[in-house]
Amino acid sequence: MIAFTDIVGMDLAKQALMLLAVDPSLGGVVIPAAVGSGKSTLARAFADILPEDTPFVELPLNVTEDRLIGGVDLEATLAKGERVVQHGVLSKAHGGVLYVDSLSLLDSSAVSHIMDAMSRGAVLVEREGLSEVHESEFMLIGTYDPSDGDVRMGLLDRIGMIVPFTTQNDYRARKLIVNCVLGKNGSEDTEDELKMLKGLIEAAKEQLPHVSMTQEQMKGLIQSAVSLGVEGNRADIFAVRAAKASAALAQRTDVDEDDLKLALKLVLVPRATRMPEQEEEMMEDMPPEEEMPPDTPETEDQDAPDDNSTDPDEEEEQEETPDMIEELMMEAVETELPDNIMNISLAAKKKSRSGSRGEALNNRRGRFVRSQEGEMRSGKVAIIPTLISAAPWQESRKKERKKKYGKVNTALIINKEDVRIKKFRDKSGTLYIFMVDASGSMALNRMRQAKGAVSHLLQNAYVHRDQVSLISFRGKEAQLLLPPSQSVDRAKRELDVLPTGGGTPLASALFLGLETARQAKTKGVSQVMFVVITDGRGNISLKSLYEKDAPKATKEEIEEELQGLSATIFAEGVASVVIDTQMNYLSRGEAPKLAEKLGGRYFYLPNAKAEEIAMAALS
Repeated sequence: MIAFTDIVGMDLAKQALMLLAVDPSLGGVVIPAAVGSGKSTLARAFADILPEDTPFVELPLNVTEDRLIGGVDLEATLAKGERVVQHGVLSKAHGGVLYVDSLSLLDSSAVSHIMDAMSRGAVLVEREGLSEVHESEFMLIGTYDPSDGDVRMGLLDRIGMIVPFTTQNDYRARKLIVNCVLGKNGSEDTEDELKMLKGLIEAAKEQLPHVSMTQEQMKGLIQSAVSLGVEGNRADIFAVRAAKASAALAQRTDVDEDDLKLALKLVLVPRATRMPEQEEEMMEDMPPEEEMPPDTPETEDQDAPDDNSTDPDEEEEQEETPDMIEELMMEAVETELPDNIMNISLAAKKKSRSGSRGEALNNRRGRFVRSQEGEMRSGKVAIIPTLISAAPWQESRKKERKKKYGKVNTALIINKEDVRIKKFRDKSGTLYIFMVDASGSMALNRMRQAKGAVSHLLQNAYVHRDQVSLISFRGKEAQLLLPPSQSVDRAKRELDVLPTGGGTPLASALFLGLETARQAKTKGVSQVMFVVITDGRGNISLKSLYEKDAPKATKEEIEEELQGLSATIFAEGVASVVIDTQMNYLSRGEAPKLAEKLGGRYFYLPNAKAEEIAMAALS
């Protein structure tokens, strides 16, 4: 196995792991990197620089709840005839490291248990009649490929350092990696280097309590977090701790510029949700300085005593330090801000919804989440919970049966009341049905908005199993351009060739959307949301599609159709969002009325960006 000191490249990730080894209160390190970058090798090699007795536990993606948090040891329970408790993976990682590869693909239930353990420092085991508390304080190391999806924001909030995503394309570095793996030109002094590194970390641990940070430096980090739109207060605390750990590694008692830069790169910049304000914009917001009256001699103020005056050296330090902090921040931000910063902001808005989208309990399919009492014919039997339920009564039942029949013909006696039935959670995701008004002068603008919004929603479809459908309405009737799908390319192709112009058959769009939603629900989709991008001015009757000689419908008849369709949509549990892109001075309030009929939400977003529409649909 390749040692920590032999790994080529990923220097920033190495620094983050060393800071964590110095100060475990940083919580952990998340390393996003492409396939084959060596992130997993580096994470596992982290054990090389830790004390020998430190637990290093790897969590498999398919871990079950009983293995994760603990529960009853079935084999020991059956053997002893009394309940025997088995500790879970989270408890076994106490005082050490919990490593999760492909963190973004970890089941939402497991993520929730990890978050709870990190917050409490313990695991609460409340299952199958068992109630215990197991200690569980650990450092979390997570690696994942960003193309597989995002990591749940609530979990990232509890982890101190997130290594900025980088790609390894340097020829020399790649050559060194190949030589190292094949045993050529590898380090001959690996053991000595590891001993030196361990000694450095131990010395840094002793130095850490003596490291100090000035108030100006602390304020600068906090202001940086505010400027970057970093949410929550944990990041501020992590940034301060990271800067101090960096100083301790360098055997210093004071935090300097390099420590602040490193804290910015590893803690604040990866959590940025916006670009910081430029200096000109900040100056515009500041109140103008008051000028001294021309007839006032300058010597008067210089000679007069002032209770609020400060020492010149102190005043110079107060003026220079914030400027230095701001310069450091801008230098780090310009080079480290991720390209997909708007996607990070969008993911942050979704964090309260993660782990609960489109999940429903059933007895036949999905992920096994728990067991409950029931009859064997009502579902699948949960064998282990059934055996656990029967185990404590075996001795008494055998005595009773021997007394009644004179002998016992079976090694295990299970009664009807012992039977436990499996309960599954079917995570089928949400179907977003986009209904895009392709009529009128604003059609081209709506197409651009819809295309961007569909793309943003599909970015997370892999993780949440969400689907998107596209309906266009123009002329006399609506048209289903894209059935429920997760194909980004197909959605874009359909939007690119979408014709525009003509009337507004809004009723036809709602009817087609309702039929699409009904079909999707028969295939297991439990949640459907309509995202209607329109000004709400329906002027084509649904009745005219089926009756060729029907007279032109009046405005009142069209309104009656919309009212009836909206009531049906609401009654069938379909959520709705109406995005009004009409300019305010042209609006007659039709879109807000449509949202009210549908029992949904209304957003007035003229010239809306794709991110805003996606946020509106996901909020």
